[in-house]
Amino acid sequence: QVQLAESGGGLVQAGGSLRLSCIASGRTIFSSYIVGWFRQAPGKEREFVARITSNGVSGYYADSTKGRFNISRDNAKNTVYLQINSLTPDDTAMYYCAAAPVGKSRGTYLNPAGYNYWGQGTQVTVSS
Repeated sequence: QVQLAESGGGLVQAGGSLRLSCIASGRTIFSSYIVGWFRQAPGKEREFVARITSNGVSGYYADSTKGRFNISRDNAKNTVYLQINSLTPDDTAMYYCAAAPVGKSRGTYLNPAGYNYWGQGTQVTVSS
C-alpha cells in the first residue's frame, strides 16, 4: 500500500509560480513506482499533466504543460515535485499525484485508470 499526500497549492496571480509536493508513505519501495500528476478543473475530466520514471531520470509532459512544468523526484525523501511556472487562469484546478508500479505500457501512464494509488489533491487557483 502507498499513501500519497500533496501540498503546495494555493492562490497565485497569473505569471506566478508554485511548487507542488507529493510525499509517499507506507510499507513500500517508493523507487519502484512511476508517479504522475493529474489535474481536474470543475466540470472537466481529470487530465494528465506529467509523469516521471521510477529512477527520476525522465519526465514526460502533456503538450499543454511542456516548457512551463517540471517534474522531479527525490527517492531518498519519498517525494515527487511539480514546479509550475508562468501560471495562467487555465491552470486553475485540483492537482493530484498518483503512483503506479513499473512495467505497464507507456500509454497506460497517460490515463488515470493506469494508476493504483492517489492522493487527496491540492488546489491551485490562478487569478488574472
